[in-house]
Amino acid sequence: MTDRPAGHTASRAAAGRPASGPYRVCFVCTGNICRSPIAESVFRALLADAGLDGAVTVDSAGTDGWHEGDGADPRAVAVLDAHGYPGDHTARRFQAAWFPLLDLVIALDEGHLRELRRLAPTPADAAKVRLLRSYDPDAEADGALDVPDPYYGDRAGFEECLRMVEAAAEGLLTAVRNAIQETE
Repeated sequence: MTDRPAGHTASRAAAGRPASGPYRVCFVCTGNICRSPIAESVFRALLADAGLDGAVTVDSAGTDGWHEGDGADPRAVAVLDAHGYPGDHTARRFQAAWFPLLDLVIALDEGHLRELRRLAPTPADAAKVRLLRSYDPDAEADGALDVPDPYYGDRAGFEECLRMVEAAAEGLLTAVRNAIQETE
């Protein structure tokens, strides 16, 4: 299933958000201790490198609250550290009330995508939800758009998660940059 809409941007006007203020992105996985903190750290670093860190805010959350208040999984932190990404993080659960405050909600797998769209209070809010790997042309060509949960595996799964996130992050950056330019 392709999650890419025409143009693959997230227009603020179409999403019902005002054009002022920073563009807001939230990455969402299950418990907010593995995949979404990795994606948040990678994307935050990419934004800084692109000079967009002041124009975009990034955070993450989980569809479930099992780990609320916990730090990221130590294996996720180790992989982020090994690749030069900062990893300061506290897990929290995604709230439907956040939709009006966000421009883009990035799901890490199809289950998260379905849950987030179910939580969305309006069709416009549901349209803000995208799969991360839909921004990776190689993943979309393969039809493999989920980032597998590394929680029950070893460090290799976290390395693979990081690789998948990095591969999609450039395409996401382009989409966010385009969305910001549409409002200027």
